[in-house]
Formats: sequence, structure tokens, C-alpha cells
Amino acid sequence: MRLVMTEPAERMDRPYARRWWALLVLCLSLLIIVMANTALTVAAPDMTKDLGLSSADLQWVIDGYTVPYAALMLLLGAIGDKYSRRGALVLGLVVFGGGAVFGYLADSATTVIAARAVMGVGAALIMPATLSLLAATFPRAERAKAITLWTATAGLAIAAGPVVAGALLRDHGWSSTFLINVPIAAVAIVAALVLVPPSKAGHHDRIDYVGGLLSVVWTGALVYMIIEGPHFGWGAKAVGAAVAAGVGLVAFVLWELRHPRPILDVRRFTGRRFAGSNLAVALFFLAVFGAFYYLTQHLQFVLGYDALETGVRMLPLAGAVFVGSALTGWLTPRVGMKWTVGAGMVGGTAALALLTRVDAASTYGDFVAPLIILGLAIGLALSPCTDAIMGAFPESELGVGGAVNDTSLELGGSLGIAILGSLLATSYSDHLSDATAGSKLPASALDTAQDSVGAGYAVAQGIGEKAQQAAAQVQQAGDPQQAAQLKQQAGELAAGARQMADAVGSAFSDAVAHTSLVGAVILGIGTVLVAVLLPRHEAAVTEPEAEKKAEKAEKAEKKAGEKAEKKAGEKAEKESADSAAG
Repeated sequence: MRLVMTEPAERMDRPYARRWWALLVLCLSLLIIVMANTALTVAAPDMTKDLGLSSADLQWVIDGYTVPYAALMLLLGAIGDKYSRRGALVLGLVVFGGGAVFGYLADSATTVIAARAVMGVGAALIMPATLSLLAATFPRAERAKAITLWTATAGLAIAAGPVVAGALLRDHGWSSTFLINVPIAAVAIVAALVLVPPSKAGHHDRIDYVGGLLSVVWTGALVYMIIEGPHFGWGAKAVGAAVAAGVGLVAFVLWELRHPRPILDVRRFTGRRFAGSNLAVALFFLAVFGAFYYLTQHLQFVLGYDALETGVRMLPLAGAVFVGSALTGWLTPRVGMKWTVGAGMVGGTAALALLTRVDAASTYGDFVAPLIILGLAIGLALSPCTDAIMGAFPESELGVGGAVNDTSLELGGSLGIAILGSLLATSYSDHLSDATAGSKLPASALDTAQDSVGAGYAVAQGIGEKAQQAAAQVQQAGDPQQAAQLKQQAGELAAGARQMADAVGSAFSDAVAHTSLVGAVILGIGTVLVAVLLPRHEAAVTEPEAEKKAEKAEKAEKKAGEKAEKKAGEKAEKESADSAAG
């Protein structure tokens, strides 16, 4: 047995024997690129203190990963289809690991942002490659099950990131959350070469690089606008990005409609199943990433859990994703994806609706049911959608199919953090202003406290430290009158610190409830739209006849590719012989 797997998946006349081991490698690769974002949520406070990051710096540390990740996936997915899907995966892991080393060594906001951007480029190579290799390696009869496990891994990564980061932060600095990716990436590279068969399109025309570059422009500009506008105001940068996104999108669609071999046939979006599946993926991750953004803050700041404790308390979400994934594998063939996806989206809406009951008296127990329901909803809805999106593409465009699915996911997640995160900040600021009305808090301190829940508790802590200093001075005061004044001042400051801390917790809890209501409304409206879009009678995708037809089409495409390669080889030999004879 060869150490490196060299037989292409397209040339195998039977299912690859070690395909489930190959799936494990693909899931491991997916795990680290999703965890790269969720782990940062608990490492951010330490990073902010150590590097002196402003709120704008911190935002771009988080989103510096997202812009290249979302913008490059479509083009890099097409390149992987043409040249090598496994090569794209391995190269992506190398780039991702290099960016992680860069992040570990970073000592300023600029270098951390740059490192995150490099990791984003690596993720843009890895993400579509995992799905395209999965689809190329598994026969259609097993593909839905494999995609279910792939989706469950994404759900696990969302919750596992904070756990891993929290465990590291107990004994190590924030930079360790970057370095942990390096050995995992190294293992994935070796395992990919040994266990994952190489794959590329059997026949693939010239890549539509103009369409690819236009996709980079409009997607990158859109994500930049989503990040810049809500967080930093609709100034020249945000408006310019919005114009670039709009013009780029129109140019992209017009170019793809006229191009004989487009990088993405946009006519696919006229199909109800395809359009509904993409909308469902985007809306779900809008809700999930938005909720994750403010739930981790509430657990850390309001309820006082440390990084590891916060991560552990998010694990019910991951466990529920696996249960939901198992349910969808049983339900979808029986009732159809329309009902399974619909049930998942209703569940997601219900989970957000439950979070509207959060208030200052809420404990962790109030979050358990929403987390479990949200996890079940993810497992139910996302696997059938991903399967439907991948099934809309021929074998020669599996990388593009994976990129479309992942772009919907990433755009939804970016919108969730931007829209719900911005709404959370505004609501928190307004509620804190109302809660502290009539207090003797200086205007500058209130402005600082309104910046974020972390800043609010820092202001309360600062007032408490002043109270302690005043209390310490009481013992040193020689004059009884002065001692009485200092004691009174210490008491007033201590009361002010408690009042401020209570106001911050109450304001943030109210903001979580308000933001969850808006998220529930958005997902609820989206549920109706998806239910209208998804066709009722496309449930029987796993019927034997459908499978036989799909497998027959796969074999025909493989034969066509082999025939084209043979013909090209014969032509080359003939030209060589003619040249020698001449």
C-alpha cells in the first residue's frame, strides 16, 4: 500500500474503501477554520488588554479573517476544481498554519489583523475543498449522510472553540489560541495526503477569471460594508463599499449571463430548491452567529464565568446539533427537505423567542433550553440544504458548489454579527443611559461605560477601587472630622460602584432580550420565505431510481473525461511522431 494516496477518486470503479477516514480528515480541516472565529470571542478580552486594542481594532481583528474568507471562496473553489481539490485543501492548510504562526508572534493590532487575514485566505481554500472532496469521494447514496456529519462538525466547532480557548487561557496567553492551530493543521496535511484521494474535474474549460475577480470585488465589498457601516457609521468608506458591492454584483450577473462558461451559472438561483436552500443557510447563520456573539458576552460579563466556564456552558448547543443531525438523516427521506428545513427554522425562531425573556435576574438555567433548541434546529435544517446546494452542481463544479454554500454561510454570519451586534450595542447604550439617569456619574465615565458591557463593568470596578482607596485613607486620617468625611465618601463610592454594576448588567440583559426579539422576527419572516420557495414534491431525492440515474450520470461524466484525456494524449503522440518524422 502506497503511503501517499495517488489514485484519483474519478477513476475508481467502486466506492473508495477508506472514504469514512477521509471524511474524518475533511471534518478536522473544517473544525479548525470554524474554531478560529469562535475561539477568538473568549480570547478577545485578554488580547485587548495586552495590545491596548481600541474597539475598532478589536472589530477588525475579528473581521480581518472574514473579508478574504468570503471574497475568495468562489474563485478558489473553481481553481481547485480545475487543478486539484486535494491540492487546494493542503495548500489552504499550509497557508492557514502559517497565518496562525504569524498571529502567535504578533505584537500589535496591525500584525494580528494581518495574521487573521492570511488565515482567512487559507480558510477560503480549505472550506470549499472539504465539500467538493466529500462529494467526489462518496457515492450519491451515502453523500447525504456524509454531509450530515460535516454539518454536525461545524456545529461542534461553534461550541468547541470557546472550550479550547478557555482551557488554554487558564495557563497561557491569548497567543496560544493561534498556536494550537499549527499541530492540528500539520496532522490534517499528512492525513489528507495519506487518506484523501486526489480529485479534479474530469474535463474543465478555461476558468472564467473575469467572473471570478468580479465575485471577489462584490463579495469583498459587501462584507466590508456589512462590517464597517453598522459598527463605525455610514461614512465615506461604508458608502463607497456599498456602491462597489452594488456595481460589482450587477457587473458579475451580467457577465455570467453572457459568458459561455461562467464561473457560476447564476440561472441556478431561479430554481426554487437551490434559492430556498441558500436563503435558509444564510438566515440560519445570521441567527446563530448573532446569538453566539451576545450570549458569550452575557455569560462572561453579566454572569461572571471565565473563558473555560463559558465554553463548557455552550456545549449543550453542540450536543443538540448532533442529535438534530441524526434526526434529519431519518426524517428527510421520509417527509422531504421542505418539512425538515421548515421545522428547523421554526425551532431556531422559537429559540430566539425564548431569549426575549432574559432579564437582570436570569441565570444560566434560562439559557439551556434556547441553546438546546437552537442546536437541534441547526442539525435539522442545514444538512438537507447543503445536500441540495451541492446536488445542483455537476461533478466538474463541486468546488464551486461548496463555495456557494460556504459563501451563503459566511455572508449570513457576517450579517448576524453586524446587524444584531450593532442593534445590541445601541440598545445597551440606551438602556444604560436610562438606568443611570439622575446619578452623579461623570459624563465621560458614562460615555466610556456605554461603549460596551466590558467597558461598563470596568467603570464600575474603577469606582469600586476609588472606594477602597478612600476606606484605606480613613485609618490614616488624624482628624476625626476628616476621617468621617472619608468614610462617607468611601460609602458613597461603594454604593455608586454597586449601582453602576447593577445598571450595566440590567442594561445588557435588556439589550439581549430586545436583540433576540429582532432576530426572531427576521428568522420568522425568513422561515415563511423559505417555506414558499422550497418545492413540496422534491422529497424523494434518495429513492433508488433517482440514485441510479445520478450514479449513471456520474459514470457517464467520468467516461467523458477519460475519453477527452485519451484523445488529448493520442493527439500529443501523433504530433510528436509527425515532428520526429519531419
